[in-house]
Amino acid sequence: MSIQQGIWKIGESPQKLRPSALANEDLLEEQVMRDVSILNKDWLLIGRQVRTSYDKYIDLLAMDANGSIIVIELKKQKTPRDVVAQTIDYASWVASLTDSEIVDIYLKFAETYSRPHPSLDEAFETKFNVSLDDVAINESHQMVVVATELDASTERIINYLNDFAQISINALFFSAFEDQGNTYLSRAWMIDPVENQERAVTKTRKEPWNGEFYTSFGDDRPWEDARELGFIAGGGGSWYWNTLGMLTEGDRVWVNIPKTGYVGVGVVTGERTRADEYYFDTEEGPKTLFEIKTQEHYKHLSPNADDETAEYVVPVRWLHTVSRKDAVSEVGLFGNQNTVCKPTTPKWVHTVNRLKQVWRIN
Repeated sequence: MSIQQGIWKIGESPQKLRPSALANEDLLEEQVMRDVSILNKDWLLIGRQVRTSYDKYIDLLAMDANGSIIVIELKKQKTPRDVVAQTIDYASWVASLTDSEIVDIYLKFAETYSRPHPSLDEAFETKFNVSLDDVAINESHQMVVVATELDASTERIINYLNDFAQISINALFFSAFEDQGNTYLSRAWMIDPVENQERAVTKTRKEPWNGEFYTSFGDDRPWEDARELGFIAGGGGSWYWNTLGMLTEGDRVWVNIPKTGYVGVGVVTGERTRADEYYFDTEEGPKTLFEIKTQEHYKHLSPNADDETAEYVVPVRWLHTVSRKDAVSEVGLFGNQNTVCKPTTPKWVHTVNRLKQVWRIN
């Protein structure tokens, strides 16, 4: 069944808004150029109409906070088989790009379209508050088909590639609606983008997941309070807190502070909850983080934040923790910008074994 969307205005009697023809995908591409959050607010656009080595042009290229490259292809007038095949073909070319070639793609993009940041380094750090030197560029990639109409055949092909070939390809379906002279754009992901992010195609050899979760604990979050109260956290946008939902009671997490090192391992004891709604047991009784006098400033806590930008916590019973100054940081240890992930690289197996050895954990 092909994806369809509708919007109703709520009132005494629900009124369905009239569908509006979104002229074509070229107009949608222009809107994305003005604001990439139409697709995903946690992506950085790095290229448009990127010429491949075999004289074809990729509609859009983007990058996420892990340095993963996203190939974005608009369906336009192509058949389902053509648009999917073309997207995979482009991804095979992108996978071969070196760091310097990706930097050059962005430089041409920034110059051609007068982007606010002249270099990829500056654009990346401004967008993600992380230095480009701290991530592995193009170690993985994702594919997204964007369409104003998505037929059943395209759905079947994309579902098959994800379910049986484990290829990270997704689809975004847009519809336009009119109401009293205003035009609204509606978006629907075919597959949960968090699942797609986890399934990103990597260039390195994969191994079966060892059941151990990796957690990135931001350096601007209060680690000493997290040690004392027992929690990990993420927030400020769905890209950062969504993956906390992967954790369930009993899962084991290894915690890394980017640019600092590994600082703890623990067992999850509860579900992801907004920080202003989770109560910790204290000597004065149950209290939220807003009511507890924290040892460190917690700048991400905001009582007025909406669900999208709020801070979220997951309670943890620590098995072992160390302070920042005693963090374990060695060449060869796994690192990632995702708040939570299930690594499938040989480096992750080495990391867990090495931490067990250093901290004498069985």
